[in-house]
Amino acid sequence: LEQRAVVLAADRESAAEGLGSVGAGVASSGVVTGGVVPGDVVFVFPGQGSQWVGMGRELAGWSGVFREALAECEVALEPWVEWSLWEVIESGDEGLLGRVDVVQPVLWAVMVSLARLWRGCGVVPSAVVGHSQGEIAAAVVAGGLSLEDGARVVALRSRAILALAGGGGMVSVAGGRGVVEGLVAGFGGRLSVAAVNGPGSTVVSGESGALEGLLELCGVRGVRVRRIPVDYASHSVQVEGVRERVLAELAEVAPRSSGVPLYSTVTGAAIDTASMDAGYWFENLRSTVRFEEVTRALLADGRSVFVECSPHPVLAVGVEETAEAAGVDAVVVGSLRRGEGGEERFLTALGEAWVAGAGVDWSSVVPTGRRVELPAYAF
Repeated sequence: LEQRAVVLAADRESAAEGLGSVGAGVASSGVVTGGVVPGDVVFVFPGQGSQWVGMGRELAGWSGVFREALAECEVALEPWVEWSLWEVIESGDEGLLGRVDVVQPVLWAVMVSLARLWRGCGVVPSAVVGHSQGEIAAAVVAGGLSLEDGARVVALRSRAILALAGGGGMVSVAGGRGVVEGLVAGFGGRLSVAAVNGPGSTVVSGESGALEGLLELCGVRGVRVRRIPVDYASHSVQVEGVRERVLAELAEVAPRSSGVPLYSTVTGAAIDTASMDAGYWFENLRSTVRFEEVTRALLADGRSVFVECSPHPVLAVGVEETAEAAGVDAVVVGSLRRGEGGEERFLTALGEAWVAGAGVDWSSVVPTGRRVELPAYAF
C-alpha cells in the first residue's frame, strides 16, 4: 500500500487514540504517516559534527543489538586508543569528546552500531555513502574493511590530525561550489573548497587568518556563513603535513571488494572497495568531499530513501536540496537526534523509513502479537 502509517504507543489507550487520528486523517504525536517513495535504501554516514554528549547511552540500554555492536567496536579500538569507548559514552565528559582523536573513533563506533541496528530491524541498504571520516564507517558496513581495519584507520588517522591542530579551521557557506570558488579565489591558495554537500551548501577550509577574511567578505556580500568548531583544516593543502605518517601507519590495512556498493565521495562514483588502501584514506582526508555529486549519482541509479546512520542528522539538507535540483522525489530519515537518543526516537525513525517504502521486519521490535488484515478501500 502506497499510503502508510505507524502508531507508536505505550499502552492500549494511546494506541487507540493514535489509530483514531489515522482514521480521521489528522496529525497526532506518536503517529507517523507518509507515502512510498519509489527507490532503494541508501545508508549515509556523515563526517564529524553529529556528535553530542551521551549519544548512544540510552539506546544501548534498550537495544541488545546496538549494545553488542558497540562492544565489538570497543574491542577493535583497544589496540589503538588509551581510553574506553563505553566510558566515553557513559561519562558525559564534554572535554574528552571535544578531542578529535576521541570524537572520530567514538562517532565511527556509534555509526557502525546504528547500521547494525537498522539491519537487525530488516532495513538493508542497496548502497552506502560516507562523508569525510564517515566513509570509514561506510567501508566497514559495506564489507570493504574488516571491523579491525576500520578501527585502525579511524584511530590512527584522527591521532595524526592532532599535528594539524591550531593551524587552521573550517567554515560552512550557504552557496554552491561555483559561488564559493569565486569567494575563495582572492586568497592566494590559502583556502580550499573542502566539501560540496548540496547546491546551496559548501564547506571551506584553510588558514585561520584567511578564514576571517572570508567571513568578512561573506558579510559584505550578504552570504550566510557559519564557523565550524574545529581548529584544523581537513581537505586542504595543510593535510600534506601528515601524508607520510598516515601512509606509514595505515600501510597494513587490507581492503577487499564489498558485497554492498559503496559510492565514494573521493572519486564521485561507485568504486571497488579493494582500492581503499592507505593511499585512499590519505586522499579521503586531503581532497574535496564530493557529496553532492555522489548524491546525484545515487538518485540517478534509483536510490531515493536515504537513512542517515548517525547520532544527529546533518546531511539531510544537502540531500534534499540535491534531489529537488535533480527533480527527483527522495526522503531522508535520521536515526537519533541531539538529546533524543532512546527507544522512542529510533522507533519513530523506523516508522519514517517504513512509510517511505523501506522494508522493515516489525517482528524485531514487536516479537509477539496477532497480524490482522486491513479492510478494503471503499471505492
